[in-house]
Amino acid sequence: MANITILGGGGWGVALSCVLSDNRHNVTIWSFLQSEADVLRTTRENPRSLPGVLIGDSVRVTTDLEQAVTEADVIVMATASSYVRKTARSIAEYVRPGQLIVNVAKGIEEETLKTMTEVISDELPSVNPAVLSGPSHAEEVGKRMPTCVVVGAADRGTAEYIQELFANPVFRVYTSPDVLGIELGGSLKNVIALAAGIADGLGFGDNTKAALITRGIQEISRLGSVMGANIWTFAGLSGIGDLIVTCASMHSRNRRAGILIGQGKTMEEAMEEVQMVVEGVFSAKAAWKLAQKYKVDMPIIEQVNAVLFQNARAKDAIGNLMLRMKTSENTEMLWNA
Repeated sequence: MANITILGGGGWGVALSCVLSDNRHNVTIWSFLQSEADVLRTTRENPRSLPGVLIGDSVRVTTDLEQAVTEADVIVMATASSYVRKTARSIAEYVRPGQLIVNVAKGIEEETLKTMTEVISDELPSVNPAVLSGPSHAEEVGKRMPTCVVVGAADRGTAEYIQELFANPVFRVYTSPDVLGIELGGSLKNVIALAAGIADGLGFGDNTKAALITRGIQEISRLGSVMGANIWTFAGLSGIGDLIVTCASMHSRNRRAGILIGQGKTMEEAMEEVQMVVEGVFSAKAAWKLAQKYKVDMPIIEQVNAVLFQNARAKDAIGNLMLRMKTSENTEMLWNA
């Protein structure tokens, strides 16, 4: 049994509190918002982010950051990616050297092009950061639907310890040493999901979505490989697995926002209607900057940026993808003659 603090009372934080309290750990949810904490404490649910999923009676809810952090054996960073740096900075005076922090936020910081564990290490150089990711909608995890994820850490012992904390009959956890690959897969799939949603909004069908998923994982894999990630990570849960679920499910806020954009709404209008953080919008610019920095061809990422930030028409963006220069499916395969 461990003392585990979850920083963030949104849908993912609530869902993971269910997993961890089911495993009989002492779980504390910390929320920055007093109003959110009050609702969680009194109703035992977050009706805005995860309606119908109740946190366990033993789960403590607080806004006292110092107490939440200093009493924790493990800290789970479950804020939106755009708040990870600020949250990490705010706990700097309370964490101890070697503190285990499990990041579950998915994103790339636009200004620095760093992943979330890199951001955490920037602000908290003495801690031990890890990442947990995979095809895991909070709506289904909270309802105890069978889910598989992967945890990445710099050393095997840390990964296996986190695996033991989270694993149960409905939440299977694999381990991996490829922290970078796991985080890139979890971040970049949100941008591809926006493209898949845009295609849905335009009225296109399964063929289009399959093409975007398949070519999308190619783009993610190319960039990840150049950056030093293991190519096999993108064939796993945090790669193609997370990409499929995010592109196909209406639980996905990125797909839902993309649908609205495909139907003619602006990025701002789509985000307002979804009423939750659309991580793909924040990751899109960073993804395109990474593509340019590492000189990697990422046409889907490029066209998503054109639609989001350059007022390109969604239908024109699809046409640009279809009419690109003809090429082989896999340029690493060679002809015999």
